[in-house]
Amino acid sequence: MINITLPDGSIKQVEKGTSAMDIAKSISEGLTRNVLAAKVNNEVIDADRALESDATLQLLTWRDTEGKSTMWHSSAHLMAEALEFFYPGIKLAIGPPIKKGFYYDVDFMDHTISEHDLQKVEQKMKELAKQKNTFDRKEISKAEAISYFKKREDPYKLELLEGLEDGTITFYTQGEFTDLCRGPHIPHTGHIKAIKLTAIAGAYWRGDEKNKQLTRIYGITFPKNTELTEHLEMLELARARDHRKLGKELDLFAFSQLVGQGLPLWLPKGAALRERLESFLKKAQKKGGYDQVITPHIGSKELYVCSGHYAKYGADSFQPIGTPNDGEEFLLKPMNCPHHCEIYKTRPRSYKDLPIRFAEFGTVYRYEQSGELHGLTRVRGFTQDDAHIFCTQDQVKEEFKKVIDLVLYIFKTLKFEKFKAQISLRDKETPDKYIGNDENWNKAERAIIEAADEKGLSTFIEYGEAAFYGPKLDFMVEDALGREWQLGTIQVDYNLPERFELEYVGSDNQKHRPVMIHRAPFGSMERFVAVLLEHCGGDFPLWLTTDQVAILPISEKYNDYCQNLLQLLNNSDIRGFVDDRNEKVGKKIRESELNKIPFMLIIGEKEIANNSISVRQRGMDDLGSMEVDEFTQLVNDTIQDELALNN
Repeated sequence: MINITLPDGSIKQVEKGTSAMDIAKSISEGLTRNVLAAKVNNEVIDADRALESDATLQLLTWRDTEGKSTMWHSSAHLMAEALEFFYPGIKLAIGPPIKKGFYYDVDFMDHTISEHDLQKVEQKMKELAKQKNTFDRKEISKAEAISYFKKREDPYKLELLEGLEDGTITFYTQGEFTDLCRGPHIPHTGHIKAIKLTAIAGAYWRGDEKNKQLTRIYGITFPKNTELTEHLEMLELARARDHRKLGKELDLFAFSQLVGQGLPLWLPKGAALRERLESFLKKAQKKGGYDQVITPHIGSKELYVCSGHYAKYGADSFQPIGTPNDGEEFLLKPMNCPHHCEIYKTRPRSYKDLPIRFAEFGTVYRYEQSGELHGLTRVRGFTQDDAHIFCTQDQVKEEFKKVIDLVLYIFKTLKFEKFKAQISLRDKETPDKYIGNDENWNKAERAIIEAADEKGLSTFIEYGEAAFYGPKLDFMVEDALGREWQLGTIQVDYNLPERFELEYVGSDNQKHRPVMIHRAPFGSMERFVAVLLEHCGGDFPLWLTTDQVAILPISEKYNDYCQNLLQLLNNSDIRGFVDDRNEKVGKKIRESELNKIPFMLIIGEKEIANNSISVRQRGMDDLGSMEVDEFTQLVNDTIQDELALNN
């Protein structure tokens, strides 16, 4: 007999060789209909795998993240089976689950496939799913696996096998389809009830542009049709809020093939939006004791060799630029921290100087694969709201907590109300990925965990997600559509101060190493604007929006009055414009609503006679007639409330 510990702490004694599904059946006959996989000692496995020793057990259903992932992995196999039915002789590469659904990379050989063909593939998948074919696991030797795929003349699976160690290889078969796979899979295809293939894209084999471009087919499945319907409705909302679409409609940014892929051009309204975001953060940083610095857009290759970034990320950087003088090599700046270390070294430092906080909106450049570029969320040139705090060991936790306060202030102001914090630690099983000694890593990790706990943050730990030079706290924000984004990061670093030999003189008159805290509440201006656009659908807070007011004269004879009114509002720092087109006021109102202008001021003979304005607020009824000073106070009070200046 073996002991199985369940999530509620209870222990079941079962015979050796019992499966998780058998245990589910013993708990409740109905439960077996919902179990998709099992987590045994933190490893997700097939629900029908035999348990051979004492273990902790969690039965995974659709409510669990790992349950969804298992079903989507199985759905990729189901799609591959349907594709082979319609397109015999195709070669399959990889088919993993992703955050929302799955994909499979396919070499279609002499066949062609388009978006129009996806519906028939979906229908075939539904037919196969109804057969309730089990996913049967088979263990074979590596030699047998190689022999199998040689007969199928499958170069992709053979290349994958080359990277696997000698020993047991696993195949999974459902119906007429067999694939090389580590698993796990759902018990049978019948769990898959609702299917939608969502897109076709190109993808280089193993992400390398030198390799053949394959066809990537994306899809998603659900256990109920109602859930698929809800998902498709959410996708429609997401398309309406796509930052690329809104950015074009609101005239914020553009891209040019002649300038280069992944290099955004900020248009006047977008540039003004960025400036307001920068001013907002600069004001908060000034209050927090930060000093602004500016560093070059390039740096000597040796700078990044010294920091360790070149060894880790050299392949992802724009490669060294030669100069007319021998021996000089420069990189487009891939990160700001080495430059800030050099600023710290410009003069001797005392413990009385610390903490020192250097902040910079520094533009950096990283070479992203062209296929991975996506609007403002994945670009090659972006501006980080970067800062680096140099402090003593005793100051680390307090400084870290102050940065958390700054991040929370930003989230509150911009109405990111749902978020959690990921404590990203090193993977101790792969120490070669990181620089620095265990003692410093332990101190840094402990400081982050304690600071997050003392601030009452909802946190979870992810091992292996630390930066190569130190652990970090990443903020995962949920937007208005329920999607999760990583915004804002704080990192504790004992290693760069050592590599750059940073020092301060302590109270004991001896030299000591400072600790370095990296932080970027926005992350990057580009990505932050993209996420904010999609979160608010282009309805920015009043303090941030480009045009706060549209002044709408009923006829052209009121244009001069409206221009004087605009000047008066500008003097009170209220931004807007006069829509003096020869159009009916009803059309002007509709277009102002579509352009997301918060306030519309309608001006006619009555308003001029009464020295007043007629105010309409977007998405609301008319606010009625009021004096200009009264409206100015309304705008300023709204902005003050948005910026939480009373708190």
